[in-house]
Amino acid sequence: MKKPIFADISLLFVTLFWGTTFVLVQNAINSIEPFSFNGIRFLTAAILLMICLLIFERKQLKLLNLKLALSGVFIGFWLFLGYATQTIGLLYTTTSKAGFITGLNVIFVPLFSLFLFKQYPSKNAIFGVLTATVGLFLLTMTDVAGLNIGDGFMFICAISFALQIILTGKYSSKYPTLLLTVIQISTVAILSIISAFLFEDWKKSLNVKILLSHDVFIALLITSIFATAIAFFVQTNFQKYTTATRVALIFAMEPVFAAITGYFLANDRLSYSALFGCLLIFAGMIFAELPTNRIPLLRKNNSFER
Repeated sequence: MKKPIFADISLLFVTLFWGTTFVLVQNAINSIEPFSFNGIRFLTAAILLMICLLIFERKQLKLLNLKLALSGVFIGFWLFLGYATQTIGLLYTTTSKAGFITGLNVIFVPLFSLFLFKQYPSKNAIFGVLTATVGLFLLTMTDVAGLNIGDGFMFICAISFALQIILTGKYSSKYPTLLLTVIQISTVAILSIISAFLFEDWKKSLNVKILLSHDVFIALLITSIFATAIAFFVQTNFQKYTTATRVALIFAMEPVFAAITGYFLANDRLSYSALFGCLLIFAGMIFAELPTNRIPLLRKNNSFER
């Protein structure tokens, strides 16, 4: 199997992790505050990745330098900012609007890639992005209301996640995967813990009864291992073999997986428009994967531009 295809399949499984843990995180946040949850989640993941680094890839430590460290911190900062603004935004806006605005990173990624690094997306990718964006709207925007401050935070969240994707693609091919991932995840953990001390009742969050309660413990266990340690290691490792735009399209499947999980675990029901939105998001991802000569509508004098 070609590396780009295998990379995209691996990233799709990462998206599956994130989408299927959405319900778990929602349940946990009812008992523990968000920054505290993320602090413990990312700290646990960072420790697990550090143990793996020391056991299996200790030689990577010899490659640690200031540029590598700053690159990991830079990626981690945007990842933290994405989670932080998403958390704040959810206090003021609806879940549906939050899902749609956050999903707009599928548009921001090719735009930022073009302006920052002069990377031009293929016509197939552009068509896929537009298709997926319409799908996101149909899936999430069941109630359209006026804009509010929460939507502004979500907009920052979308930009932050887009920059995290782009920067991961930029630096993942330059530096050792595991070491870069450890630095990125540790940065998110440290910034989340600092935010918890500043803005939350962190003593309550460290209550043993809360931490060992079923919803919180299960959510922390699964998200720390699968949705953080493994997921971001896979993203960092495989993104070097694909484009940032294709990654954004694959990650646009997260609300689809979240909706499917909600259907089975939380008895959520999807409208026909939402179901059609899921199909459009999936179609958008597939469009980006097809060779350019597979789409006659995008043909121009029997040749294509990338």
